[in-house]
Amino acid sequence: MVELVEYRNLIGGELRQAASGQFLDAVNPATGEVFARVPAGEGADVDAAVAAARTAFPAWSALTADQRAAYLRKVAALFTEYGDELGRLETVDNGRIVRENVPRNGPGMTAMWTLAASQTLEAATGQTVVLGPNRLGLTRREPYGVIAAIIPWNAPISMLSAKAAFALAAGNTVVVKPAEQASVSVLRLGELLADVLPPGVLNIVSGLGRDAGEHLVRHPGISKITMTGSSETGRAIQRAAADTLTPSIFELGGKSPNIIFADADLEAAANGATVTSVFTGNAGQVCVAGSRILVQRPILAEMLGRIRAIAEKVVLGDPLDPATTMGPIISRAQYDRVVGYLETGAKEAELVFGGRHGAEVVPSLPGGYWVEPTLFLSEDNSPRICQEEIFGPVAVVIPFDTDDEALAIANDSRYGLAAGVWTRDLARVHRFLRDLDSGNVWVNIYRQTGQELPFGGIKDSGYGHDRVLEFTREKSAVIAT
Repeated sequence: MVELVEYRNLIGGELRQAASGQFLDAVNPATGEVFARVPAGEGADVDAAVAAARTAFPAWSALTADQRAAYLRKVAALFTEYGDELGRLETVDNGRIVRENVPRNGPGMTAMWTLAASQTLEAATGQTVVLGPNRLGLTRREPYGVIAAIIPWNAPISMLSAKAAFALAAGNTVVVKPAEQASVSVLRLGELLADVLPPGVLNIVSGLGRDAGEHLVRHPGISKITMTGSSETGRAIQRAAADTLTPSIFELGGKSPNIIFADADLEAAANGATVTSVFTGNAGQVCVAGSRILVQRPILAEMLGRIRAIAEKVVLGDPLDPATTMGPIISRAQYDRVVGYLETGAKEAELVFGGRHGAEVVPSLPGGYWVEPTLFLSEDNSPRICQEEIFGPVAVVIPFDTDDEALAIANDSRYGLAAGVWTRDLARVHRFLRDLDSGNVWVNIYRQTGQELPFGGIKDSGYGHDRVLEFTREKSAVIAT
């Protein structure tokens, strides 16, 4: 029997077991097998991490912008050196294909931490205003204190970086709670960070959400919360944080529309609505998945054919194999949830293709959590598969006739994270940019973000952005001269 690697939390610059000595199993979703063990952190571990972060805060926040930037550039260099290892480890942990994970966790994270380093001065810069002949007004930007960062399982390292890099740039210290379904790559990163950042500046505590996570968001030592995950979890955190009035940033779920007009580049639109949206290397387990594909009726038959042709070329299999283009569902629980929607969809709408799941999809890996690309067709937006976030490789096509109808269908959702518009009509583009209920809109492209741009949603998709200025608060002063 192969001995499992046991990982440790990072608390106060030290690698520690959970205070209880207990572990959680890390399961490879492509095989269903346990491949490592991670700490089952609880309240005592969170208390220690928050205490370490609070102890480190005065010295870290007192550094000059250039001094903090130097540390962040050292972190960026880690991803240049270890990006391949971290990407492959994350692939084993969450099933996202290696040819996506390695670039994200190598050059992608190097760029993100370098960008954060370049913004340390912005986070420390206030304003000066002349209020009169003998009065001067000024503002100071100051860090909050200790930031709690709750990160999801579909992109652990990039989500940690999006939160921690900018929070640290602003002078805060951080306690990270990774998702229990995929903590291994984050804990390995913690081993590397222990040798780069001052003790306590960034801490990592793995454990169940109901234990470590809930204790963290209720902790009176936390000054702000940033969380990416489901809308249900976001609401639970907001209720938990109400007693301490802790401000929060939430990037939550979505049911994003991809709106394809008859005048669009149909080849580009078909690819944008599938392989870059919902039939992805992460099996559609992305918050911005354009899982509602709105198609103008004159091109409906052609688009269905184009989408089917693309889906037939998707290769499911070992996510470490460069030939694989789509990986497994993250866990048994999520697999069961997606399969439940397949069954619901078959009753609510017309199955265009797909629907198979389990061992028959990838016979060589029968223990994995496999769901093949699946497409439904619905004449309206009312079915559950049109209204609820599935978080799997499942999409539904909804026909429309007019611009007004497309806009009404697109906005008929409790979510408002992202939307895609495919058209050559510039006037239409401007109207939809204005009228779509969405925090992010892509035109003739999909799921292409820029680290320099804010990213967040509205309605049940959350509020706020993981940007450097959101990790500062302004203090005003008036000085009589």
